[in-house]
Amino acid sequence: MAIAPDMLIAVHANDTDRVRISNVNTEKYPARDFRTAEIFEIDSKVHEWSNYFKCGYRGLFEHIGRSGGNGFDALLDGTVPAGGGLSSSAAFVCATQLAVQRVNGINLTQVELASIAAGAERYVGVNSGGMDQTASIMGQQGSALFIEFDPALKATPVKLPESNPPFVFVIANTLVVSDKHVTAPVCYNLRVVETRIGALILAKHLGIADHRACKDADPLTFKVVMDEYFATQDTAGSDTVQMWIDHLSAMLHASNAAFGSHPDGYTREQMAAALDMTPDALSAAVHEDRFPVRAPRFKLLQRAQHAFSEALRVVKFRQICESGDTRLNYCTALGDLMNCSQDSCRDLFECSCPEIDELCALARRAGSFGSRLTGAGWGGCTVHLVSRDKVESVKQVLVSEYYAKKFPNMTAAELDNALFATAPGCGACYYE
Repeated sequence: MAIAPDMLIAVHANDTDRVRISNVNTEKYPARDFRTAEIFEIDSKVHEWSNYFKCGYRGLFEHIGRSGGNGFDALLDGTVPAGGGLSSSAAFVCATQLAVQRVNGINLTQVELASIAAGAERYVGVNSGGMDQTASIMGQQGSALFIEFDPALKATPVKLPESNPPFVFVIANTLVVSDKHVTAPVCYNLRVVETRIGALILAKHLGIADHRACKDADPLTFKVVMDEYFATQDTAGSDTVQMWIDHLSAMLHASNAAFGSHPDGYTREQMAAALDMTPDALSAAVHEDRFPVRAPRFKLLQRAQHAFSEALRVVKFRQICESGDTRLNYCTALGDLMNCSQDSCRDLFECSCPEIDELCALARRAGSFGSRLTGAGWGGCTVHLVSRDKVESVKQVLVSEYYAKKFPNMTAAELDNALFATAPGCGACYYE
């Protein structure tokens, strides 16, 4: 879902071949000036704020087959904390695309913009998935989004149920900065590679590795494997949500059978042998040349268990929201799924950290129905499902037991940016 913090870009054509970008925070983000042709040059080894602007610009023009556009001046400001797990990079790239599109008279659809943005961060070496970009572009007021990427990007609004008292989401930043660009080889990108290799081995285990859908997929994902495995099943008249639940449950069972013999993980050699490949060929198959990773062992069992069980929780969340069952305590039912998600992130996907665990535990004790990390993990923000009448009491506990102890010199403004309540908002838009 889209939330209240945002990224703003004011843009004005300057009738030159220069693109000049400035940030309100000039001390941290110094102004940059490029020729339009230079914006396509992105050095992924250099951690530079303007590279994310270049990603949005380059992705847009490559999509439409042009080498550049009109010159313009742009001023940026935003309240999405960098490295906080609230998709600051996605917000930056998406806002850039809209600004560039408007000043150049381009008119792409929301689906096109979200798809372009999802791939654009790869120019800086981050193997981004696309969920954050889709929410940034396609978010709707009062709804979460049920997002599917295969066979094509599709975002289904899921209206959150009404409850009495109403519930909101409290966002609490650990203030542990998770910089995907820096930590990618041992965190974010490593998980991507583990799941891709897992998909290859699972397809072979299920006897579908030679099916065209699996052979042609690049990369092969768990979703493609699941869809191909059930491709011949007659689903006419089936309930879509229940079908998701049945398929994901079956994939969890299959994953345990496929990877259960290596509970402590695989070496590169063991994974390659399982696929009748050399380690170098396997590395090439998952594009490690573009997204290098480092790990002594690859925990395919745990990553598959998390991927399928997390997808199952998402589907069940949707099922609860759409049930219309007035007997349900929505806060408890949805909160339980969030708590299970955090357990899985911590134990199976191993993308939590002590500060995330601490904030979640504190919030639950103070009255949160459900608490989990949000974003890539390894720091950043947490999200808590809280009834509106308990928001202030939950915040007070987090302030006194976490922020006051770990960050005693925080200003009131800094605290407001780190800890706030929000409801699902709309996605990207123009303001003229």
